[in-house]
Order: sequence, then C-alpha cells, then structure tokens
Amino acid sequence: MTALNKLLIRYGFMLIVIAFFLFFSWGNSVFYSLDNLSNLLQGNAILLIVALAMTLVVTAGGVDLSVGVTLDFGAAFALIALKQYQLSWQMAIVAALAGGALIGALNALLIVYLRVKPFLATLGTFFIGSSIERIYTDGGGSIAYRRMAQQYHDLAVGNLGGVPLPIVIAAALLLGYFLFFERTIFGKRIHAIGLNPQAARAVGIRNGRYLCWLLIVSGMTCALGGVILSANLRQFTPLAGQAYLLDAIAAVFIGTAFHPQGRPNVLGTLVGVLFLGMVANGLNLMGLNFMVKDALTGVILVVALALSFIQSRLKQTQQAEAGSESI
Repeated sequence: MTALNKLLIRYGFMLIVIAFFLFFSWGNSVFYSLDNLSNLLQGNAILLIVALAMTLVVTAGGVDLSVGVTLDFGAAFALIALKQYQLSWQMAIVAALAGGALIGALNALLIVYLRVKPFLATLGTFFIGSSIERIYTDGGGSIAYRRMAQQYHDLAVGNLGGVPLPIVIAAALLLGYFLFFERTIFGKRIHAIGLNPQAARAVGIRNGRYLCWLLIVSGMTCALGGVILSANLRQFTPLAGQAYLLDAIAAVFIGTAFHPQGRPNVLGTLVGVLFLGMVANGLNLMGLNFMVKDALTGVILVVALALSFIQSRLKQTQQAEAGSESI
C-alpha cells in the first residue's frame, strides 16, 4: 500500500475538514469568531440530535426515512399539550417523547413483526405521518402558541452557565449515545446485529427485541429535536422536520470515515454534522447567490461522501492485507 493511501486512510477526511475551515476563515474573518462558532453549534444542535437517532438505526443495519416526521410529531404533541390541554411544560416534553415513541413503535411493527424492509417501512411511515400532519392542520397550517411557558421557550433560547441550552441538550445526548455504543452490552449487540444479523441470532441475541427498543429510542430522540424546534419557533409547522432528513443521513455516512472498519459511530456523526454546518455557514458568509450556494453545497457533499467511502474501502483493504500477511 502506497504512502498516499496510508495518509488517506488515517487523515483523509480530517484534512478536508481542516482545509475548508481554513478556506472559510480566509474568505471572511467573521467565520472563526467565537460568536459565529457558537451560532454554528447552536444552529446545528437539532441536526445533531436527529443524526444521532439515525446513527442508532444505521448501526443496526437499517435506515430511517421517517426521522423528519418523528421530529414533527414531537413538536406537534408538545404544542397540543401546551395550547389545547394547558399542561405544564414538563408534561409537554413527556407528550413529545410519547409522540416520538409512537412513530418508533409503528416502525418496529412494520420492520420486526411484518418483516417489511426498513427502507420501505420507514418510507411508508413518512407518507402516513405526513398525511396525518396535513389532515390535522387542514392542509398544512401552523399551530402557533406565543404564550407558552418561558421555561419551555428557554429550551431553545436559554443558556446554562453561559452555554446555550440546545448545545447542552445535544452534548448530553452525544455523551449518552457514545457511552451506550462504547460501554454497554446493549450497544455492542446493536453493532453485532448490524454487522451480521444471522451470526448475532446464532449466538443468542434476540434481534427483534433489540430492534424494537432501538426504533423507539430513536423516535424519542428525534422528538426531543422537535421540542427544541417548537420552543424556538413557538409553533408547530407541518413537514418542517423534512429539512433534517438528508443532512442526517449524510452526516452519518460522512462519519463512517472516522471508524477503523468504516462503520457508523457517534464521534464521526458529530464531525459530519459540524462539517455540513461549517459548509452552510461559510457559504452564507461569502454572500453567494442562493442557487449557486445550493449547487456548491451539493458538489461539496458529493465529494465528501465519495472520500468517506473511499477511505472506508482503503481501511478494509488494509485490514484484509494485514490479515493475509498474518496467515
């Protein structure tokens, strides 16, 4: 294996991230200011939450096209609890989590018990959920509630020790997911199911039970993103969650470049989210026409994904060569 290949294996995507950071910093000094970096983190907190939920599902060998609908249901259930039932802000959060768990349970029913492929099952859930949103809101009108409790609104605009609360919530979830995957038997079994479900079943892992739980947990995670979104906007906007779907998928697969076996991982997903946020923020500061910006974002994303897949293949080739040499 050439020195260039080894360099790409170890540092390929990180070099791309650093190069873009330096480029945007050179293009506009505002980019690397503390205020802008704080805004970048806060602005991508919801995306990170959704991407973590996606990481959980992809690690198990599936994909979830209903994360946007799940986020919407979380926001809708919270706003309905606050506005129509006059419940406390704490109970509104519980209602949101229940909405996310409902979508997760529907996905579990389709995937685990009816044996529908995850792609088709979650696509069906997306269509069902989207239709329910439109029907409930008479075609897509927003549900606004400007008089919500300040504590609920603070979930999006407040701070803890000077750190914006959305960042605190996303960081807490990130830590929880990392510990789950790296330090628990449950997390290791999810990895095993994703790598080889037949082998996992052969050693006694009850794949169906684990998939049910992870889909419900994934739904509740997305619903928490819906809580932050509704707290920020003080309203529920139907289909608003769809804006996070493709970016969440991209962040997860970009993140595979940071795993020795090219697998989804929490820290890689974090880098993927930050990379996407950095590109969007940097291009905005450059003042590009929005059509040009979207085209450039697409090109950058394609190149980034291609590099992450190339890096993963090179890692697998290196491991195969090392294994053959040891025989």
